[in-house]
Amino acid sequence: MVRSYPNIVITGTPGTGKSTHSSLLASTYSPPSSSSHPLRQIDVGALVKQEGFYTDYLEEWQSYEVNEDQLLDHLEPLTGTKAPEPIDGEEFDEDELRQAKQQDEDDEARGGLVLDWHTCDVWPERWADLVVVLRCDHSVLWERLEKRGYPLKKIQENNEAEIMGVVADDARSSYPAEAVVELTSQESGDVEENVERIIQWIHAWRQARGLE
Repeated sequence: MVRSYPNIVITGTPGTGKSTHSSLLASTYSPPSSSSHPLRQIDVGALVKQEGFYTDYLEEWQSYEVNEDQLLDHLEPLTGTKAPEPIDGEEFDEDELRQAKQQDEDDEARGGLVLDWHTCDVWPERWADLVVVLRCDHSVLWERLEKRGYPLKKIQENNEAEIMGVVADDARSSYPAEAVVELTSQESGDVEENVERIIQWIHAWRQARGLE
């Protein structure tokens, strides 16, 4: 199956604004000459709890030990499996483009997943067309996590992870460099600006493949 919309991973340390970005992106993007919203936000943490895709609950960290195999098996049919090649690329395949164009905007296998989670290296490389790593000043992040009521130990761990760029390093080691972008999520206007950048990227991705 060939997807007609790109799959986008939105990741970052807890508190960097992943869900806010993902929700706005999914509710804002529409293809040209259409009022539909074909992107699908997947709040992975909520999905794991809802579907029981975990093996244990870690009380100390207030988090679940995720059963990654169950999670991946659940999402695989929605990913579209393969992205069509750009029409000016050496590996362009007209049959793939035709398959992608035949996808309806509500087809389950159309792709267009917005995978919202604090980690990213679990996703197969073939799934991810764009990996957005949200970054935030650690002092701002600390305040956000305090407001969430996180225990001190969890705040410290996440704060250190953000300072060290753990999620960004994981993204760069798991996906091609051209697929990974870091965006600042700190000021009040950052979310709208970042989402607009991602939407422009989606249009460019689809245009390069003859889908717009």
